[in-house]
Amino acid sequence: MNTRMRYLTVSLLLLTFLVPATGQDKKDLAHTFSIVAMDPATGEMAVGVQSHWFAVGTIVSWGRSGVGVVATQSFVNPAYGPSGLDLMEAGTAADKALTLLRKKDEGEAFRQVAMLDASGNIGAFTGEKCLSSASHYIGENYSVQANMMLNDDVVPAMSAAFEKHDDLPLAERVLEALKAAQAAGGDIRGKQSAAIVVVGPEKTDKPWADKKIDLRVDDHNTPLVEMERLLKVHRAYDHMNRGDLAIEHNDMALALQEYGAAEALMPGNLEMKYWKAVTLANNDRLKEALPIFKEVFEQDNNWRELTRRLPASGLLTVSDRQLKRILEL
Repeated sequence: MNTRMRYLTVSLLLLTFLVPATGQDKKDLAHTFSIVAMDPATGEMAVGVQSHWFAVGTIVSWGRSGVGVVATQSFVNPAYGPSGLDLMEAGTAADKALTLLRKKDEGEAFRQVAMLDASGNIGAFTGEKCLSSASHYIGENYSVQANMMLNDDVVPAMSAAFEKHDDLPLAERVLEALKAAQAAGGDIRGKQSAAIVVVGPEKTDKPWADKKIDLRVDDHNTPLVEMERLLKVHRAYDHMNRGDLAIEHNDMALALQEYGAAEALMPGNLEMKYWKAVTLANNDRLKEALPIFKEVFEQDNNWRELTRRLPASGLLTVSDRQLKRILEL
């Protein structure tokens, strides 16, 4: 047998051993660490994950407002995500939903899955054929799980970090657990992608409102560093949205407070500076708006051209004389 044939034969034998007889193929691997968790004060639920695998958030993390969250990993059976959520939405507790799905799964020995429902019930499972180091731990309002880790310290580190940071919002608390997992050793292969999903406590029939946070880092040398940056951006734009809503309700003081909070999180963001200036100008505070407009225009002149176009759509309500003054900065 030549070298090429020996290589192909060994490869086929490895695939036969590694891939469960359930229709999954190698693209569905996700050896990783993850957490499912609830904030009992707000009712929000979250799932967070990091892995040395491309776009791990596309197959591991699942959530539905008012229903629950799921992390399905190791040799992934993605059906645990939507099927688990459907069962929980129909009233099946998370642990019982997980048991029902496992009974139908010929490859359950290869699975690692955690589910949490809106009532706080938790189910978690680590199959006997998950690659070591592999384990899970169910705590109060959370479960942490990991497989193919560098050592056995990862799961305890996640648990300790989540419990320690109970003063943080849920997404940031989940992120701290993921960071602790990486610091303890993480995936033996390294790191590549991450995801955080947060859903609300109430069901919604509006798909665009289902996920409060839905962030993914699909390919990055330090995905949790990038995730932390994206979460900060998300929080900043939350303040911007609340500022816009305050404007709609003619609450100028609250609007400026929210815009200021957004700018504090992202002091170099021209968009946030610009719309704060527009808001000031629209509320007869042009003197305060002018230096902000000037700063933005000096860094990118396209904002000057945008300003020229705003009055036609009613987004800038200054007089012609005031508009000329702005554009001449």
